[in-house]
Amino acid sequence: MQPVVCLITPSASGDASDEDALIERAALAARAGVQLIQIRQPALDARSLYRVVTRAVQSVIGTPARVLVNERLDVALAAGAHGVHLRSDSMSAARVRAIAPPGFLLGRSVHSAGEAERVVREGGLDYVLFGTVFATPSKPGIAGVGTSALAAACSRVAIPVLAVGGVQPDHLGAVRRSGAAGWAAIRLFAEPAPEELPGVVDHARLAFDSLGGVP
Repeated sequence: MQPVVCLITPSASGDASDEDALIERAALAARAGVQLIQIRQPALDARSLYRVVTRAVQSVIGTPARVLVNERLDVALAAGAHGVHLRSDSMSAARVRAIAPPGFLLGRSVHSAGEAERVVREGGLDYVLFGTVFATPSKPGIAGVGTSALAAACSRVAIPVLAVGGVQPDHLGAVRRSGAAGWAAIRLFAEPAPEELPGVVDHARLAFDSLGGVP
């Protein structure tokens, strides 16, 4: 089973060096086989976000990777992104689908099996991002819901479910056993040096395929 792998960008300050590093990492991840690059930069204004997304889209040309913008449909459309990832409290995917171009990819964050079932029933989604599955430093004080909750969500919807939240290679066997189609992460892809990123992606895929964690 080929997992769906999603890199979520860490927050950047907006200065040129941070932006260059973000684009470099997105390009390397795309060439390593990461299918989804989710541009999540809530601190950037629309102009800066547009610039980042435009550069990210250009950086993945020639690879199968698709660039998604977190929440900002207007920026995604203007910059030629491949889709949008919606927050759990955002507008319905059906509304977005009604104005999006053909082939536009739509995902949504969910936090329970019931929520996943409800938003999928409303229509318009290509995948859901379920979490927080494992504890993560990015959300201090929040315990992960675990793979049992992830499995419940996977069992109740017919579209791909990606695990998110503290995902590391030794979790990935359990993530696959839960029925998830893949995973999304920030820290897993942000911490290694750029030249190590292809190896990190390959190692994580092997862990997912092994069913038992890190091989």
